[in-house]
Amino acid sequence: MPHDWRRELELEPHGEGGYFRRIYTSPHTTQAPQGERPSASSIYYLLDASRPAGLLHRNRSDILHFLLDGGPVEYVTVDPGGALNRTRLGGTALFLPVPGGWWKASHLVDGARHALVAEVVTPGFDYADHEYATSAVLDELPHLAQALETFVRK
Repeated sequence: MPHDWRRELELEPHGEGGYFRRIYTSPHTTQAPQGERPSASSIYYLLDASRPAGLLHRNRSDILHFLLDGGPVEYVTVDPGGALNRTRLGGTALFLPVPGGWWKASHLVDGARHALVAEVVTPGFDYADHEYATSAVLDELPHLAQALETFVRK
């Protein structure tokens, strides 16, 4: 019987899709361009059959993703130059760094039932540094609109 990660880790619905819980916020701070931030923070993030994809979004901070259980899960990223990248976590690839300023979405692939990921954010996460993609972003990236439209809230 598979783990019930939502219950076991006390995860809550995340606004971007999936479930999460913040598990660490550094007591140390650093000065970021947007103001003082914790030097690092971390969450558990879960995609499952009930919420199998996360919306396209970007953060100002770098985020390190570590697949802990399940998968595969595919991360779709777009760098500031507009290049699309797809990275699958599962099998031999268990880690993905996403630099601050890159668009990112994720979804379960190949019949995966779940993917439990730990994310480390540096400098630490602040909602003021987070942005969801809108249809205007797709207008700015017309060469990627078809690939990204399923990850943008209608």
